[in-house]
Amino acid sequence: MLPKYKRVLLKLSGESLMGDKNFGLDPQMLLQYAMDIKSITDIGVQVALVIGGGNIYRGMNEKETGIERAQGDYMGMLATVINGVAMQSMLEKVGVQTRLQSAIKMDQVAEPYIRRKALRHLEKGRVVIFGAGTGNPYFTTDTAGSLRAVEMSADAILKGTRVDGIYDSDPEKNPNAVKFSDISFNDAISKNLKVMDMTAFTLCQENKMPIIVFDMNTAGNLLRIISGESIGTVVKD
Repeated sequence: MLPKYKRVLLKLSGESLMGDKNFGLDPQMLLQYAMDIKSITDIGVQVALVIGGGNIYRGMNEKETGIERAQGDYMGMLATVINGVAMQSMLEKVGVQTRLQSAIKMDQVAEPYIRRKALRHLEKGRVVIFGAGTGNPYFTTDTAGSLRAVEMSADAILKGTRVDGIYDSDPEKNPNAVKFSDISFNDAISKNLKVMDMTAFTLCQENKMPIIVFDMNTAGNLLRIISGESIGTVVKD
């Protein structure tokens, strides 16, 4: 099978790794995601991966916690590295070669983020997991995913969520919500659709980086997208 995309960046939320738990990591979700990623690396697709940290730590209100925003963001970055280590372990357990790179230096745990090195890893068929966001506070992991996708010259960002695409309203609250099969960046902005935060979204728009929003919790969807099936919603120029 000839894949539609040669190189992709897969963006997962930290919450997606919780499964049915209220906190932390669900080994079954890690295994499901690892097997889905393996299914596309087995046909030669190069995969970069960015995972959020919301299952471990979410930025909290400074007035409530006493923790200033920048410090809280650094805590969130460390949480993404924990998730990266967990996903790395599960991917290698199912036979996928990986490299974990961190935007914050921590030599005993991960390589430092070096663009050219990451590109070589991808070319050699290794899944590259990018941890610690951009390394800067005030930027989300959506922005980190968009930035790394552009830097890696990915063909698309695949944003795995718990819903099967982008709707005109929240499908979990409105049973009559209408799903878009594809939508332009400008229309998504004008309709105020919350695809990503605006910094991440604008970065994709400026660099003509398509975003595919899809249900990652349905096993096999990742391979279907790579095969060219119409899964989820495509946001493109």
